[in-house]
Amino acid sequence: MQKHNGMRPQDVVILLKILTYGDKTWTLSEIASSLLLSASEVTVAMERNRIAGLVNPSKNKVNKLALRDFLIYGLRYVFPPQVTSPARGIATAHSAPPINEHITEGREIYVWSYYKGTRRGNAIIPLYDKIPKFIESDPLLYEYLVIVDTLRIGKKREIEIAIKELDNRLGIYADD
Repeated sequence: MQKHNGMRPQDVVILLKILTYGDKTWTLSEIASSLLLSASEVTVAMERNRIAGLVNPSKNKVNKLALRDFLIYGLRYVFPPQVTSPARGIATAHSAPPINEHITEGREIYVWSYYKGTRRGNAIIPLYDKIPKFIESDPLLYEYLVIVDTLRIGKKREIEIAIKELDNRLGIYADD
C-alpha cells in the first residue's frame, strides 16, 4: 500500500488542469508540459490524488464532488493564503474574472507577483509557484485558479460567488 505523505499544491493545480480538458482525452505528459512539471511529478501527484479520493482508482477521472468539498472546506486550511507586500502582477481572487464580474470595484486588489503582470495590488503567493509563468496561455485554468484563490482569501459574499462559479464549471447545480 502506498503511503500518503500529504497533498502538495501542484496536486490541486493538476486536477484543475484535467478539468479544463472536459471530455477530451489527455496524457500525463501533456499535463506536465502545460504546468511546467516533470512527468514523474505528475505521476506521483496523481497517486496522492488517488489515495485522497480526488480521482478514481484508474487515475483518469476527477472525483468532482470530493474535489469541490476539498476546495470549499479544506483548501484554505491546508494551503492558507499568504499575502505579501504590494506588487505588480496578474490579478487573482476577486480581482479577476469570473469573480470580479459580480463584485463592484472598491475592493482590495490581489495579484500573483509577476514582472509581466499589468495590475498592482497586494501580492498573494500562488498556490503553485509556476502559475504566473504559464497561466496567460490557459484561460480556463486561470478561471479555476481565480475561483480557488477566492475560496482561500475571500470574505463570505465573495466565497458564495466563487462556490456558484465552481459549481457551474463542475456541472453541479445547487438549489438557489
